[in-house]
Amino acid sequence: MNIVDFRITRFQFARDRVIGDSQVRADDVHLATLELIGERGETGLGFVQSLFHPLPAEAEIERVFREEVWPKLQGRKVEAVAHAVRRPRGGNIRKLTLPFEEALQHAVWDLFAKSVKLPLWELLGAERRDVQAYASGLDFHLSDDEFQQLFAQADAQGFKAFKIKVGHSEIERDLHRLAILKKVVRRDALIMVDANEAWTPKQAIRNLSLMQKAGHDIYWVEDPILRDDFSGLKLIQDQCGPTLVNAGEYLDVSGKRKLLEARVSDLLNVHGHVTDVMRIGWLAADMGARITMGNTFLELGVNMALALPGVEWVEYSFQNFEHLVEQPYEIRDGRIWGSEQPGHGLVLSELARRTWRRPEVLTRAELGHVPPQQRLQQVG
Repeated sequence: MNIVDFRITRFQFARDRVIGDSQVRADDVHLATLELIGERGETGLGFVQSLFHPLPAEAEIERVFREEVWPKLQGRKVEAVAHAVRRPRGGNIRKLTLPFEEALQHAVWDLFAKSVKLPLWELLGAERRDVQAYASGLDFHLSDDEFQQLFAQADAQGFKAFKIKVGHSEIERDLHRLAILKKVVRRDALIMVDANEAWTPKQAIRNLSLMQKAGHDIYWVEDPILRDDFSGLKLIQDQCGPTLVNAGEYLDVSGKRKLLEARVSDLLNVHGHVTDVMRIGWLAADMGARITMGNTFLELGVNMALALPGVEWVEYSFQNFEHLVEQPYEIRDGRIWGSEQPGHGLVLSELARRTWRRPEVLTRAELGHVPPQQRLQQVG
């Protein structure tokens, strides 16, 4: 199928809660959708997200895309674009002016799967329909009451594994949060912690030991130290007993390959770039490595998670995005299902386009009411 046109829609709205970790926080959503249009009218949908700063006006987003990206797509077979292997060198190793990279992979693979009338997970080779999901709070900046309410509702919805943000300057605060969590989730829950590189190797070892002494069995620690400190990761891996090391979130494909080769992480963390995830996933499978699927927009990463044999977990973090699509993925009893529809299964809601399209940049005061998180009654 040839790619013949595109459409960009800019969105901007408030989050239903402050999300963040020990390094960052965000309370607004800055988003654009990219739709690649095939010759028979089918559409491939991708999501362009800026976490911390507003995207420019819609007309400027379109101008940048038309200038930097469209000449490499116009008239090309979508199947060829999906499978293309390039040899980046010199000035070709650079990011686009706006963060189109992941959205391009979403849209290309969505359109490719639609062209052959298959769900994306099936096109990628999956033989299973569902995978375990864990409840992730993105909770560092929540009050104790908000924190407790969020995870209590997650437990009530059937989640069996829970990840919280740690890395506070005072370890007592992290221990306090773990104690709250222990009170509101099931006794046999798996507990993960994510430090977002807040610690040094020795701090990580000390803090994990304190958590263990306080009665908290930590299933994995995610990104405890700097992403490329492989010797430090090895030290944590060797000295922290049964706690697994989960790393790789902040590394590109080349960095993930080096992490796998160093064998200093028990779990490789991947995200939403379809082509990149499948390629690094093949290498991980060849090396017998385990993979975990981190946050992806609207859980689109479930398609790759189902297809890769090393993936046991998909992250779900209760973000208020689901009003944007006609039907989000099914999540039930702590498991997430791939869609049966051709493509990745997410279709932009025309009601959302009419209601939440923001062609121009708005101030925080102009954003209006907050779209609700559909899987929660309330937070806070």
